[in-house]
Parts: sequence; C-alpha cells; structure tokens
Amino acid sequence: MLLVFILGGVLWGVGALLGTPRQVRWTMIGLLWVGVMLMHVLLPAGNALRLMTGGSAAPWALLGGLAVLVIAYRAILRRARMNARDAPAAARGGAFSDVELERYARHIVLREVGGPGQKALKQARVLVVGAGGLGAPVLTYLAAAGVGTIGVIDDDIVELSNLQRQVIHRDRDIGMPKVHSAAAAIKALNPHVDMRPYQRRLTGDIAADLFADYDIVIDGTDNFETRHLVNVAAVAAGTALISGALTQWEGQLSVFDPANGAPCYACVFPNIPAKGLAPSCAEAGVMGALPGVIGAMMAGEAIKLITGAGEPLRGTLLIYDALYSDARRIQIKRRPDCEVCGTKEDI
Repeated sequence: MLLVFILGGVLWGVGALLGTPRQVRWTMIGLLWVGVMLMHVLLPAGNALRLMTGGSAAPWALLGGLAVLVIAYRAILRRARMNARDAPAAARGGAFSDVELERYARHIVLREVGGPGQKALKQARVLVVGAGGLGAPVLTYLAAAGVGTIGVIDDDIVELSNLQRQVIHRDRDIGMPKVHSAAAAIKALNPHVDMRPYQRRLTGDIAADLFADYDIVIDGTDNFETRHLVNVAAVAAGTALISGALTQWEGQLSVFDPANGAPCYACVFPNIPAKGLAPSCAEAGVMGALPGVIGAMMAGEAIKLITGAGEPLRGTLLIYDALYSDARRIQIKRRPDCEVCGTKEDI
C-alpha cells in the first residue's frame, strides 16, 4: 500500500510543480485508485502486483468510500454556505452578495445604472399581466436584470401551439398553468428573484388591490378588453404602464404614464374594436421571433423607468415592422377629454 501512496504523492507533487489545477490532480489520484481496484478485481490472488498494493481490495474500497463521504460532506457544506450568503435581501438589509455582484457586473459598470441603479432594480416590484408571447421575454429579462419582485397573472395553461414563440415554457410544461411554468423557469434563471404567480384572470374586482403592490405594470395581453381594464387600474393607482401588442409581422409598445404627463392607453385607443376588426394572434398568426423583440424592448423600458436611465417611451408609440426591418416613432399626446385620465371638468 505504501507504494501506491508514494505514487499518489509523486503525482500530486509533479502536478503542483507544473501548475496543474487541483481538480485535475484529484482526478489523477482518483484514476490511480480505480487502477488499483481493477488490479485487485481482475488479477488472481497471489499476483505480485496485488501483493505490492496490499493484497486485498477491501482497504481500498473502504478508502474510496471514505473519500466519497468527505466529498459529499464538503459539497453539502459549500451549498449551505452559498445559501446563507445568498439569503434574501430582506434578511440582510438589502446588501448585495458576492454572487449577486458578479451576476450583475455588466449592469453595474454601466454609467447610467451603476450600483444605485442595480439596487433600485433589486428593490423594484413589477407586475406582468400575461405569461404568453410578450410576457415570456419580459419575465426572462426582468429576472435576469435583477428585478427583486416580479408578479405574473394569467389563467391560461401551456399548449403546444404556444411554444413557437412563448420561449419561457418547455415541451414538458404542456398542460401546466403558464404562471407556474414561468415561475419555475425564472427561479431556475435567477434564484434571487421573488416570483409571485397568480393563476387567475385579471378582473376589475381584484385589479386595484393587486396593482397597489407594484411599482410598474407591464401588459402583454392579446385582447383589448383586458388592455383597457389594465389601463383603468394603472391610472387609478398612479402606476406607469408599459403596454405592447403584436400582429403578424408588426409590433408596438409605449409607456403610458399620465402621472408624469404622458397619455394613457385610452388616450390613443379610446374604443374597443368591433369583433373581427382586430384578429388575435391565433387568428392572424405571428412571426415567432417578433414577441421576443417587442418583449425585450418592454423589459428595457421597465429597466429605464426603475433606474432613471435614458428616455423612456413616454408620449411615444414605437412601431416595429419585422418583415421589412423598419421602426418608426409616433408622438402621442394626452387627451384632456379622455374618459380614463382626463379631469372631470374636461370630461
């Protein structure tokens, strides 16, 4: 046995002199152990090599088992330390852990974001209405950016036809409520995010209380009735609303924020179109990558609102035509006689 230990020491020492990483050196020691075990299993009793390495496989099996226990213990201990270090901000006064600092390093070096901006993202609360085509990229990029609390409300389940564009869901999620599929994906992406899934349809009787818990609302729904409901609740709560829409090859988005002088959704789209005039994605179709483009832009607007960076799309409707790779901006104004955000005297 002494010969094997000497050989193991030589391998370790030579590896150290050559600057070989510790993991590689441990792998070499493991391969040596495997070789010794194979000799004791394959060679006949009394063989010289077996005698030189202890004569029996039992001591080596015990040594290997002990090594496995030590490795498992160290892994558990390391995991416990990481969990303690990465505990929720509420329990640690909002400080960033080393892991978070590395995770958000590319944000922190941005002059317009920096440490204060990243802290604002961590403290922000954003509600996403809809976990479909637009909600998928919005949720993904908000979580990746480090938004501390993200709520998502939707009553749909994942269907096979969703997977062409709703990239937050997977084939194995078919039949699962979208909010739970999305929440699982987000927690896997960033465990520092507090995900709040609401598996129900947004209605007028819950909108006010729900919106009161969030700083920004993002609407990624695909029907005008819900969009107008979201707008009414956001205006009543004084909350900025980022709204996007899609059809075939074209998408649009804007930041509706009457509390800061911008129009609300109803200022631009005061009426719900008659049935058949504005077909849904299921009826008209939509290019699969388009929701990713518009949804990423919506998440970018949220990041700008939270950090104070740049100029959000307040008072501007951005229209993107994916078929011809064209984008145009339309200036929109608040209507004094708007039934949602206008004054009572104006109405």
